[in-house]
Amino acid sequence: MNRAQIVNAALALGLVGFGLGAWAMGEIFLVTLATKVAILAIAGAGLNLVLGFGGLVSFGHAAYFGLGGYTAGILAHHALNYTPMFEWPFLFEGTTSMPVIWITAMILGALAAAMIGALSLRTAGVYFIMITLAFGQMIFYFAISWPAYGGEDGLPIYVRNGFPGLNTLDPVQFFGLVCAVLFAVLALIAILVRSRFGLALQAARQNRQRLMAVGIRPGGVLLVAFVISGAITALAGALYADLNRFVSPSMLSWHLSGELLVFLILGGTGRLFAPLAGAGLYITLEHLLGGVSDHWQLFFGLLLLGVVLFARGGVIGFLAEGKRHG
Repeated sequence: MNRAQIVNAALALGLVGFGLGAWAMGEIFLVTLATKVAILAIAGAGLNLVLGFGGLVSFGHAAYFGLGGYTAGILAHHALNYTPMFEWPFLFEGTTSMPVIWITAMILGALAAAMIGALSLRTAGVYFIMITLAFGQMIFYFAISWPAYGGEDGLPIYVRNGFPGLNTLDPVQFFGLVCAVLFAVLALIAILVRSRFGLALQAARQNRQRLMAVGIRPGGVLLVAFVISGAITALAGALYADLNRFVSPSMLSWHLSGELLVFLILGGTGRLFAPLAGAGLYITLEHLLGGVSDHWQLFFGLLLLGVVLFARGGVIGFLAEGKRHG
């Protein structure tokens, strides 16, 4: 194993070991904290596919995260209140089944990403950043003005949705389920990156003209990556809704999109385990420094500044290479 693989393995084992160790000591809050890290790492992995490997700086990925959350919340809301979502062309009363919710969330996230990506990819650079932000804010304000599902107050999920064979209300079982989803997503991205599609995606990031010269349309490759990214991020949103048993428009806010970008910068964009490293560091600092000062973001900002200036490969790049990565 090379140093990068050792760092990746240490991160995976550290997450699992921390969660199980906290459970063994009866620290349920820390188990929940580890679960939150894993969920945000899934969302970051979705963004990493288009940012780290495709070079697309999306500032609207909270839209897909929130869509996944609202999918879980709305489906559970109707199922628990015994009110049908619709009666035509067939009766559908919602569901509390996680697999069904996940599939639905991923489909909706993929469809939203396909529509937004088809328009956004006509632009580039700062214009692409701003148009993804604009689409994200459109969905955010739509959620605020949707009184049927809580509007600005959000929508509670009184009972955590179920998964066959597991008691999802048990924090450690839910943590194990989320970790399994995280590692499955990372494995999928690793396969994609090493495939012909992944090579074309990275070529589109480096030089679109050369990719066109060999007969591959970079727009199509980037759009497919954008759609897959939206589906993964929506899956994370559905899990996050179940973790909190609550969804609100804050899941669609541009602040969350910014946090996902920060995770990747901290971990090291374009590195498979960067979302896990970044999310773990961010949540840890929030937990430790948040109890010391209300202005903990100041210290976090200094850390982020140091990473940008002296470890541009992020935490993983610094640990794996021991030098500045340009």
